[in-house]
Amino acid sequence: MTPVQSTPSNWADQEDGAQESDFKPLTREEAQQWRTGQPVLSLWRVVLAQWLVGLAAATVGGLLWQSASLAWSVLYGAAAVAIPSALMAYGLTSSAMSRVWGLHANAAFAGFLLWEGVKILLAVVMLAAAPWVVPSLNWFGLLVGLVLVLKVYWFGYFIQANRSKVNG
Repeated sequence: MTPVQSTPSNWADQEDGAQESDFKPLTREEAQQWRTGQPVLSLWRVVLAQWLVGLAAATVGGLLWQSASLAWSVLYGAAAVAIPSALMAYGLTSSAMSRVWGLHANAAFAGFLLWEGVKILLAVVMLAAAPWVVPSLNWFGLLVGLVLVLKVYWFGYFIQANRSKVNG
Protein backbone atom coordinates (compact mmCIF):
# COMPACT_ATOMS: atom_id res chain seq x y z
CA MET A 1 0.00 0.00 0.00
CA THR A 2 1.43 3.37 -0.97
CA PRO A 3 0.83 6.42 1.12
CA VAL A 4 -1.30 9.10 -0.45
CA GLN A 5 0.47 12.41 -0.76
CA SER A 6 -1.69 15.45 -0.70
CA THR A 7 -0.67 18.82 -2.01
CA PRO A 8 -2.05 22.06 -0.71
CA SER A 9 -4.85 23.36 -2.87
CA ASN A 10 -3.09 26.62 -3.69
CA TRP A 11 -0.12 24.68 -5.13
CA ALA A 12 -2.22 22.99 -7.77
CA ASP A 13 -2.92 26.30 -9.53
CA GLN A 14 0.71 27.49 -9.59
CA GLU A 15 3.37 26.62 -12.10
CA ASP A 16 6.57 24.94 -10.98
CA GLY A 17 8.76 27.39 -9.11
CA ALA A 18 6.12 30.12 -8.93
CA GLN A 19 5.56 31.60 -5.52
CA GLU A 20 3.34 34.26 -4.14
CA SER A 21 5.40 37.32 -3.49
CA ASP A 22 5.09 39.75 -0.62
CA PHE A 23 7.50 42.07 -2.42
CA LYS A 24 6.53 45.72 -2.43
CA PRO A 25 8.79 48.12 -4.31
CA LEU A 26 10.00 51.14 -2.40
CA THR A 27 9.10 54.63 -3.46
CA ARG A 28 11.89 57.04 -4.31
CA GLU A 29 11.60 58.71 -0.90
CA GLU A 30 11.59 55.38 0.96
CA ALA A 31 14.67 54.24 -0.96
CA GLN A 32 16.53 57.47 -0.18
CA GLN A 33 15.58 57.19 3.48
CA TRP A 34 16.81 53.59 3.57
CA ARG A 35 20.13 54.55 1.91
CA THR A 36 20.80 57.32 4.43
CA GLY A 37 20.35 54.83 7.28
CA GLN A 38 22.91 52.41 5.83
CA PRO A 39 26.49 52.96 6.98
CA VAL A 40 29.17 53.20 4.31
CA LEU A 41 32.56 51.62 4.91
CA SER A 42 35.04 53.04 2.44
CA LEU A 43 37.60 50.72 0.87
CA TRP A 44 40.19 53.39 1.51
CA ARG A 45 39.43 53.39 5.23
CA VAL A 46 40.03 49.64 5.30
CA VAL A 47 43.35 50.11 3.48
CA LEU A 48 44.35 52.89 5.90
CA ALA A 49 43.43 50.67 8.85
CA GLN A 50 45.54 47.87 7.35
CA TRP A 51 48.56 50.15 7.09
CA LEU A 52 48.10 51.44 10.63
CA VAL A 53 47.79 47.92 12.05
CA GLY A 54 50.87 46.83 10.09
CA LEU A 55 52.94 49.79 11.27
CA ALA A 56 51.81 49.30 14.87
CA ALA A 57 52.57 45.56 14.78
CA ALA A 58 56.03 46.16 13.28
CA THR A 59 56.82 48.82 15.87
CA VAL A 60 55.61 46.74 18.81
CA GLY A 61 57.34 43.59 17.56
CA GLY A 62 60.60 45.41 16.91
CA LEU A 63 60.58 47.09 20.32
CA LEU A 64 59.54 44.02 22.33
CA TRP A 65 62.10 41.68 20.77
CA GLN A 66 64.60 44.46 19.99
CA SER A 67 65.08 43.10 16.52
CA ALA A 68 65.10 45.22 13.38
CA SER A 69 64.82 42.13 11.17
CA LEU A 70 61.65 41.09 13.00
CA ALA A 71 60.16 44.56 12.59
CA TRP A 72 60.96 44.62 8.86
CA SER A 73 59.56 41.12 8.44
CA VAL A 74 56.29 42.05 10.17
CA LEU A 75 56.08 45.22 8.08
CA TYR A 76 56.73 43.31 4.86
CA GLY A 77 54.05 40.74 5.79
CA ALA A 78 51.63 43.60 6.37
CA ALA A 79 52.63 45.22 3.08
CA ALA A 80 52.03 41.93 1.25
CA VAL A 81 48.36 42.42 2.12
CA ALA A 82 48.02 46.20 2.22
CA ILE A 83 49.70 47.04 -1.09
CA PRO A 84 47.52 44.65 -3.14
CA SER A 85 44.46 45.89 -1.22
CA ALA A 86 45.33 49.49 -2.06
CA LEU A 87 45.75 48.57 -5.72
CA MET A 88 42.37 46.83 -5.72
CA ALA A 89 40.72 49.79 -3.97
CA TYR A 90 42.16 52.09 -6.61
CA GLY A 91 40.97 49.82 -9.39
CA LEU A 92 37.45 49.58 -8.00
CA THR A 93 36.97 53.21 -7.06
CA SER A 94 39.33 55.56 -8.88
CA SER A 95 40.42 54.06 -12.17
CA ALA A 96 38.90 55.04 -15.50
CA MET A 97 37.75 51.44 -15.94
CA SER A 98 35.74 51.61 -12.72
CA ARG A 99 33.69 54.53 -14.05
CA VAL A 100 32.93 52.67 -17.28
CA TRP A 101 32.23 49.35 -15.57
CA GLY A 102 30.05 50.97 -12.92
CA LEU A 103 27.32 51.54 -15.48
CA HIS A 104 26.49 47.85 -15.83
CA ALA A 105 26.17 45.30 -13.05
CA ASN A 106 27.77 42.45 -15.00
CA ALA A 107 30.72 44.62 -16.01
CA ALA A 108 31.15 45.83 -12.41
CA PHE A 109 31.22 42.23 -11.21
CA ALA A 110 33.77 41.34 -13.90
CA GLY A 111 35.85 44.32 -12.80
CA PHE A 112 35.70 43.12 -9.20
CA LEU A 113 36.87 39.65 -10.25
CA LEU A 114 39.68 41.15 -12.32
CA TRP A 115 40.98 43.31 -9.47
CA GLU A 116 40.61 40.46 -6.96
CA GLY A 117 42.76 38.31 -9.25
CA VAL A 118 45.36 41.08 -9.55
CA LYS A 119 45.35 41.46 -5.77
CA ILE A 120 45.91 37.76 -5.14
CA LEU A 121 48.61 37.49 -7.81
CA LEU A 122 50.49 40.51 -6.44
CA ALA A 123 50.29 39.16 -2.87
CA VAL A 124 51.68 35.78 -3.97
CA VAL A 125 54.52 37.46 -5.91
CA MET A 126 55.37 39.66 -2.92
CA LEU A 127 55.45 36.67 -0.58
CA ALA A 128 57.60 34.69 -3.00
CA ALA A 129 60.03 37.63 -3.26
CA ALA A 130 60.24 38.13 0.51
CA PRO A 131 63.57 36.30 1.05
CA TRP A 132 65.27 38.55 -1.52
CA VAL A 133 63.61 41.81 -0.44
CA VAL A 134 63.99 41.56 3.35
CA PRO A 135 67.50 40.80 4.61
CA SER A 136 67.56 38.16 7.38
CA LEU A 137 63.85 37.49 6.96
CA ASN A 138 61.97 36.25 10.02
CA TRP A 139 59.24 33.99 8.65
CA PHE A 140 57.25 34.04 11.87
CA GLY A 141 57.24 37.85 11.88
CA LEU A 142 56.16 37.91 8.24
CA LEU A 143 53.31 35.53 9.03
CA VAL A 144 52.22 37.59 12.05
CA GLY A 145 52.14 40.79 10.01
CA LEU A 146 50.23 39.07 7.21
CA VAL A 147 47.61 37.54 9.51
CA LEU A 148 47.08 40.68 11.58
CA VAL A 149 46.48 42.82 8.52
CA LEU A 150 44.20 40.20 6.97
CA LYS A 151 42.08 40.32 10.12
CA VAL A 152 41.42 44.02 9.56
CA TYR A 153 38.80 42.93 7.00
CA TRP A 154 36.90 41.09 9.74
CA PHE A 155 37.25 44.02 12.10
CA GLY A 156 35.72 46.30 9.44
CA TYR A 157 32.95 43.78 8.84
CA PHE A 158 32.02 43.67 12.53
CA ILE A 159 32.04 47.47 12.77
CA GLN A 160 29.77 47.60 9.72
CA ALA A 161 27.43 44.95 11.18
CA ASN A 162 27.21 46.76 14.52
CA ARG A 163 26.44 50.07 12.80
CA SER A 164 23.68 48.38 10.81
CA LYS A 165 22.11 47.03 14.01
CA VAL A 166 22.27 50.44 15.66
CA ASN A 167 20.70 52.15 12.64
CA GLY A 168 17.88 49.67 12.47
